[in-house]
Amino acid sequence: MKGWFHVFLILAALPLAAQDSCLTCHKALEGSLQKPALAFQDDIHAHAGFSCADCHGGDRTSGDMEQSMSRARGFTGKIARGAVPRLCARCHSDAALMHKFQPQQRVDQLAQYQTSVHGKRLAAGDTAVANCVDCHSVHDIRAVRNALSPVHPLRLPETCARCHADPKHMAKYKIDTNQFAQYRGSVHWEALSKRGDLSAPSCASCHGNHGATPPQVASVASVCGTCHVLFEDLYAKSPHKPVFDSMGAAGCVVCHGNHGITKPSSAMLAGPKAVCTQCHDATSAGGVASADMGALIAKLDTALNRSDAVLAQAQNSGMEVSEPWLQQIEGREHLIKARVAVHAFRTAAVNKPVQDGLAIAAATRKAGEDALKERDSRRIGLGISLITIVITMLGLWLAIRALEARPPGEGLGVGG
Repeated sequence: MKGWFHVFLILAALPLAAQDSCLTCHKALEGSLQKPALAFQDDIHAHAGFSCADCHGGDRTSGDMEQSMSRARGFTGKIARGAVPRLCARCHSDAALMHKFQPQQRVDQLAQYQTSVHGKRLAAGDTAVANCVDCHSVHDIRAVRNALSPVHPLRLPETCARCHADPKHMAKYKIDTNQFAQYRGSVHWEALSKRGDLSAPSCASCHGNHGATPPQVASVASVCGTCHVLFEDLYAKSPHKPVFDSMGAAGCVVCHGNHGITKPSSAMLAGPKAVCTQCHDATSAGGVASADMGALIAKLDTALNRSDAVLAQAQNSGMEVSEPWLQQIEGREHLIKARVAVHAFRTAAVNKPVQDGLAIAAATRKAGEDALKERDSRRIGLGISLITIVITMLGLWLAIRALEARPPGEGLGVGG
């Protein structure tokens, strides 16, 4: 009551036209009643000129608390979780309004949300599912590009994990809660967090954002193909696609997994950790093909690494090897092509870029070895030159010493 008395005093002292009674009141309070007013100053809606009343109703210009919070003036107070999406959509589905602030902003978020797992469960009465405020926050909503926004690419996985990594929350849905932990060990998270590549896949990249839905078996390759276009094309023409389709298996996931995707290597094709052995015996046609493809890729990788070592040695010795280094880049490109060609699951498709790469590796290694031979020749020549100079200097020194050792007048003619 003491706090509210202070509020009345503040409202009475302020000019009516200049005040926002919602913010003025709540800033004068304490704890959870004050927190929204303090947070709202950083909200993107506040910066655009919106206020508490635009969501909660009421009359923010009234200095009378009963009038400002009057139900007759549309005041709703706390908004029910089930009503949040439609409340946000009053503005965010209005193209004319949104284009005043964000001309490129989509206005179909509610329609998308209603097709999502979250939206369907909410429509069925499950208010524990995620809605707009669970992802975007409530009173301190920031633009997606803002690094403090919970839906910024670097923060989005953690935002999703607030529910999806909580065993208690997810128990009734019978969904695993290890996705976030797996993702943080993936090559996608490494690209996003360590290399700063904000275009790297996160949860929304594969599942969608407002229309979040788990990719179905038949669509997994298409989802992965939004980034890995060539891989998808090769897989679609490969012998694996009809087999996996008939088994009801999600193509890419069979070999690479889903959330914990690690960096691919030739070890996936051959060796004790080969994923191909899940289906193919070592002596089967598939087993032999995978081993051959793995051996070819490993051979090219080894050859390029050896060339790198020779060229680095020559370069560190001061030899000019810039041209072979440029050729090595092309060799590495053939290695990448060979790894991509694996998705055609034909040894011949892998062999072509490998052979092209091996030819380059052989040429660059020879260039490096020739440079080292030239270095050695130069060193020998330099050594011989130095020895010659030393011998010459020694001879001169001995001659000078011999001249200095002669008695005075020796060797000179005697005058009459």
